[in-house]
Amino acid sequence: MQAIWGIDLGGTKIEGVVLPADWQRDVEHLKPIARLRIDTEASQGYMHILHQIRKLLGMLMQETGLKPARLGIGTPGTLDPVTGLMKNSNTVCLNGQPLKKDLEDLLQIPVIMANDANCFALAESRLGRVAREKLHPEVVFGVIMGTGVGGGLVVRNHLINGAQGIAGEWGHNFLDESGGPCYCGKTGCVETVISGPALERYYASLTGEQLKLKTIVQRFHQHEVAAAQTIERLLENFGKALSVVINIVDPDVIVLGGGLANIDLLYTEGLQRIRKYVFNNRLDTRIYPPALGDSAGVFGAAMLVSE
Repeated sequence: MQAIWGIDLGGTKIEGVVLPADWQRDVEHLKPIARLRIDTEASQGYMHILHQIRKLLGMLMQETGLKPARLGIGTPGTLDPVTGLMKNSNTVCLNGQPLKKDLEDLLQIPVIMANDANCFALAESRLGRVAREKLHPEVVFGVIMGTGVGGGLVVRNHLINGAQGIAGEWGHNFLDESGGPCYCGKTGCVETVISGPALERYYASLTGEQLKLKTIVQRFHQHEVAAAQTIERLLENFGKALSVVINIVDPDVIVLGGGLANIDLLYTEGLQRIRKYVFNNRLDTRIYPPALGDSAGVFGAAMLVSE
């Protein structure tokens, strides 16, 4: 049996999937041949992460009786196309490391790597929301809004990585000084304003109370003033930040992912805020919630081998 293999490398877990090679035949009823996850154990360092990936691959091989010809891997951060070293990863022990080369040496198979947000965008384009809506867009932008903010760009069903490997990284555009310092070394990035933790910090600055964003949204619906201010900050800055993407890239479709994609207001009032700032008298870009949930990253990683 032919198959495609993918691994989603996260900060806390590593997930692997084996998909049938003819996965495009019926995307709505696709069933993985195997799907497993183990802990990353990133605190034990870079080499331990490599061996955890090898361990997971071995478990998948044992379960399926198959061997991969090559492997797609979604990573936090990105592989610099010039130096071959990892950068921009919040799993900081990966930064500065030749992850692709080291994995190929360890696993003895070719490895194709992409940022996890790119894998999300690819999966939602080929298998998820875009495919299920039976759309045929030229350009899809995949948005991650959760602990961090990131994105991926798919053009004519293929990923765009860019000259520096940072295509789609709208989360580190400047948005507002009030966001404060970002882990990337800059100040006021989109991520510092409308990520989940950023909004939680903003609410705490108003109330002195540390709450999860889900609870803040509940309090918004109960008409609490501080929660309303926090959601207003999200909506207004969501509109500003995504309007810049639309003005530059003009995607046919945007798919939202990450924990904030579950906030219904983004698909109603959020669209009005985008219209307010976009360089057009209407908004033709379609904006959807995700279809694949937390499956998108690992499915997109597998699809890298069919790029």
